[in-house]
Amino acid sequence: MTPPRVLTVAGSDSGGGAGIQADLKTMSALGVHGMSVIAAVTAQNSLGVQGYWELPPEAVRAQLDSVLGDIGAQAVKTGMLASPALVEVVAEVLGTVTAPVVVDPVGVSKHGDSLLAPEAVETVISRLLPVATVVTPNLYEVEQLTSIKVEDETGMRPAAEALLSLGPTWVLIKGGHLPGPPVDLLTDGTEEYRLTAPRHDNHHTHGTGCTLASAIASHLALGDDIPTAVHNAKTYVTGAIAHGYPLGSGIGPVDHAWRHRST
Repeated sequence: MTPPRVLTVAGSDSGGGAGIQADLKTMSALGVHGMSVIAAVTAQNSLGVQGYWELPPEAVRAQLDSVLGDIGAQAVKTGMLASPALVEVVAEVLGTVTAPVVVDPVGVSKHGDSLLAPEAVETVISRLLPVATVVTPNLYEVEQLTSIKVEDETGMRPAAEALLSLGPTWVLIKGGHLPGPPVDLLTDGTEEYRLTAPRHDNHHTHGTGCTLASAIASHLALGDDIPTAVHNAKTYVTGAIAHGYPLGSGIGPVDHAWRHRST
């Protein structure tokens, strides 16, 4: 039988730890068929991003039309979109699909390198967030999108309300950068869930955001509702972080195949 199909629209990470590569590894690990629309190509390794090049908007649209017009998707995940033109194209197409859309509003890499042009932030706010079923910002991205700086767990709910006012159905604020045990907040404005996990003493965390968003999309395609999909994705990425490994001279990746390796 054909497995559920999940489409990622993101940038390529030449080091293999994040971006399209992390998305497809996650999808394979979770038993869905992963498909990709490449929006940008990065020169990237464990030390950082040395450069990136956007694809022309018409190339991104052609990939979207090709996959969605023939194969279809039961969930879509977006990652690095880089420019206003690319955000516009992706938002326009995804506004016509019925599958759930998980938006990872990628602003910077794990190393602090910018992956979204400043002028594209407003386009993400006005065009992409309104088509999102779930948006998954970290604390830097929360501030980038809402101008709200979250400094402790009590600040997460007001930030989530500000994000919900921009149009997504659900918001998952990732609190891993807060002091103390990591806590994420998932809410649609009515239901609210706090997700906790142990903090692993592990610096090999490249690709965590991409992996989490892709895992959520995969579980949605498998039939989970939003809270269940996020819970299951959180469990998967926590294990991937715990099993992260050194690679190169900098930050290593999470281990997408940790469940396979630990059996």
